Amino acid sequence: MTVEDYFSTGPAFERPIFEEVRSFVLTLGPVTIEPVSVGIFFKKPSSWVQLRPKRMWVAMGFPMRRDVGHRTIRNKPMTNGRGSSMKWFVANLEAPGDLDDDLRDLLSESFDL
Repeated sequence: MTVEDYFSTGPAFERPIFEEVRSFVLTLGPVTIEPVSVGIFFKKPSSWVQLRPKRMWVAMGFPMRRDVGHRTIRNKPMTNGRGSSMKWFVANLEAPGDLDDDLRDLLSESFDL
């Protein structure tokens, strides 16, 4: 599936958020963008950032090795439960502007893991 195929359906608010995230992520280094039926995955080489559409926002998941906070992160982080130090955080983006400097800093840190 191509990015264009992916965006041929779905909520109108999703594409501008994707474009904002993609624009920033590509400044960090090489990634592969993989549209799938449940969302869009950014890989380096395995899945790193996931964008999954919800009813009124896009859930952007990303891994971290430490606890982090941001106004868009509303749930507890998920762990794999197998002794890994990685935690999965989900930021709920309702508009492109939700990807502010603080969240960009978290994505930069996550990219470097």
